[in-house]
Amino acid sequence: MQIYTKEYLTSIQRIEQANNRKDAPILYIETYGCQMNVADSELVISIMIDNGYAITDDFNLADVIFINTCSVRDKAERKIRNRLKVFKFLKRSRPSVIVGILGCMSERLKEKLIEEEKIVDIVAGPDSYRSLPQLLKEAESGQTAINVLLSRDETYADISPVRRDKSGVSAYVSIIRGCDNMCAFCVVPFTRGRERSRSPETILEEIKQIIYEGYKEITLLGQNVDKYNWNNELNFAGLLRKVAIANPEIRIRFATSYPNNFTDEVLKTMADYSNICKYIHLPFQSGSSKILKKMRRGYTRESYIERINAIRKILPDCSISTDIIAGYCSETDEDHEQTISLMKNIKFDYAYTFKYSVRPGTYAARNYKDDIPERTKGKRLREIINLQTKISLESNKKDINKTFYVLIEGKSKRSSNRYFGRNSQNKVIVFPKINSKIGDIVRVVVTNCTSATLLGHIVKVDDIIKLIN
Repeated sequence: MQIYTKEYLTSIQRIEQANNRKDAPILYIETYGCQMNVADSELVISIMIDNGYAITDDFNLADVIFINTCSVRDKAERKIRNRLKVFKFLKRSRPSVIVGILGCMSERLKEKLIEEEKIVDIVAGPDSYRSLPQLLKEAESGQTAINVLLSRDETYADISPVRRDKSGVSAYVSIIRGCDNMCAFCVVPFTRGRERSRSPETILEEIKQIIYEGYKEITLLGQNVDKYNWNNELNFAGLLRKVAIANPEIRIRFATSYPNNFTDEVLKTMADYSNICKYIHLPFQSGSSKILKKMRRGYTRESYIERINAIRKILPDCSISTDIIAGYCSETDEDHEQTISLMKNIKFDYAYTFKYSVRPGTYAARNYKDDIPERTKGKRLREIINLQTKISLESNKKDINKTFYVLIEGKSKRSSNRYFGRNSQNKVIVFPKINSKIGDIVRVVVTNCTSATLLGHIVKVDDIIKLIN
């Protein structure tokens, strides 16, 4: 097992050494989907570097192209298929280029990908990345190269990820893989397998390496972080406490939580440690208990509200975001109105919203009819988005004249003279660059806002005195 110590090379050094090798084959990788896929791509880069590959940001220079895919929604898969058309033109001029599909889409479609997409040479599921060097040898010899076997114990705990975040501010740390919840609409249990937790020792060692590389924030990742359980000795709250105590100099986030498994113990741990950010992503999907039952979510509208009330009681300054699906099977106007009323009741700081799309192989695909017209789905989704935009604006207006500690993550997209960063509540704040740099934590006073962004400026000494007075 690799141990991440100060003697171990940083991600930048590993890439530089790999790219200085003479005649090394060159890898290009694109990542789609969730944060877990980003973390997985960092593992893949590490494996490929250790097997003699150089890394490029230009696919035109690549000998091998990997696409790490998402299969959660049909739109994501269509986007990847369109991207493959671009690589098809490259392969016409350079037939030796190898194209590999990794991740959830490969696990879902398996051999069909090679049949449907004639340029695909390799198909590798999320648990088979260690076999990529061997799969490449098979593909180079003209064989079909497929490994989509799911594992009950693979966590990649011994692999030091190679991070490519150019700002070097925020890093992901995977703590649990897979999902056992089996929600009716979700393909994740079929593409990522059963839940298995990673040892706390390797998690803490990886965080040491992250701090050594200069990162200021980590996000603990899992399809359901609340189900983290190491040998029935350490639960998620216990892990969170260990990470916070061992690393007081770094900000800590986590994603994603599940309403049934999210405990008061986690909330109290968040309240006890200032370096744990006060932000929770808690998907509710539908405000109708009837639809939640049909989704096989395992909770009701009332029990979800109880979890929200617990957050507000124990962490009154915590921001909350959510996921919402519009137009699920058999959803009536009344069911939709219950989603709208729940949003009005809870007032989420922001939400990720989607139209329902059937995912082949899921319980819903096998047992329910996708009976809501696309026009109706679109109408309901627009109503949800419009309401959330108003609620988000109201939430952000409440932050005007408040000051926050903000971790600077990069330059504003709209102005090279401004930075953006996030506060503990995960809200994006944009402000002038004055006397600051990327990676700094600064105090910012909010002076204005939009529904998506807070606007402000770094607090000077005179401003602090004014605010106190």
